Amino acid sequence: MERTDPTDPTDPTDPTDPTDPTDSTDDFIVLDGVEKVFDVRRKTGFLRRERREVRAVDGISFSVPRGEMVGYIGPNGAGKSTTIKMLTGILTPSGGRLRVAGIEPARERTRLARRIGVVFGQRTTLWWDLPLIDSYRLMHRMYRIPDARFRANLDRCVELLDLGALLDVPVRQLSLGQRMRGDIAAALLHDPDVLYLDKPTIGLDVISKAKVRGFLRDLNAESGTTVLLTTHDLQDIEQLCKRVMVIDHGRLMYDGALAGLHEIGESERTLVVDFEHELPEVSVAGARVVRVEGPRQWLAFPAAASAAPLVTELASAYPVVDLSVREPDIEAVIAQMYADRSALG
Repeated sequence: MERTDPTDPTDPTDPTDPTDPTDSTDDFIVLDGVEKVFDVRRKTGFLRRERREVRAVDGISFSVPRGEMVGYIGPNGAGKSTTIKMLTGILTPSGGRLRVAGIEPARERTRLARRIGVVFGQRTTLWWDLPLIDSYRLMHRMYRIPDARFRANLDRCVELLDLGALLDVPVRQLSLGQRMRGDIAAALLHDPDVLYLDKPTIGLDVISKAKVRGFLRDLNAESGTTVLLTTHDLQDIEQLCKRVMVIDHGRLMYDGALAGLHEIGESERTLVVDFEHELPEVSVAGARVVRVEGPRQWLAFPAAASAAPLVTELASAYPVVDLSVREPDIEAVIAQMYADRSALG
């Protein structure tokens, strides 16, 4: 998608002041000791209530350079959505420093809105009772997108996300997967510098997932869009992100390559193999059989290792009919990380 020159005084989106020194640095998103504390009250008696503090985000610090795609993962309730809501200006931090493109989100939410795109999981930004195309036309006016740019961006999104047959369908009649594709397109019509994605492939079949991942990969490569991706599907992370951050109980537990995360958590992937007939447990270097049911066997191997050598050895030594690879559950990886830390005291 074509990126509008931020220094062009005729640009109706007026994304930011080009003289802002923070916006010109490599670190496009900056969090320094960011906290978010909620006051929670619960009833403890007929006329009594107990008040306590919940630290949804507890002193998180990280930075993301312009144009990087980063996976931001963790179990439910870890603080991922709270972080993103602070990054978009929906929530105000209780402490610490937070900047996106040189802008403090909570103070300049309207200004920041022109620079970001957001897809919040199962919460749509589309108008429920309107056809999909009408939602896009409304966004055209809301963001004051130049006509030619709007048409070009819409045409590209419709083609790559396979939305042509859905444009005249009311949003409420779309399946979850169809609506997710529609939301991704909506978030990109105004050429945002930053894209926040919460479970963008939820509800999608294998082919649709591949299309969305390819679309996001091309978007990042061609437009330099900075992407922060939250997901429970590690294949999204593996295929899109070189860097992953793990958050749990409001704290940043890991920031680095996905392979390093697997090594720390000692996680395993599972190769599920169907043979022509029932066999004794197979023997393959680098893997161990963890389950057998008739002609199907489950083989566990280190998540950081490649499945290719195992597949090659199995295919050459045994009558393989079909096979698939199952990714480790991120919550299991984090649980193992906690267990290891507890063991070390």
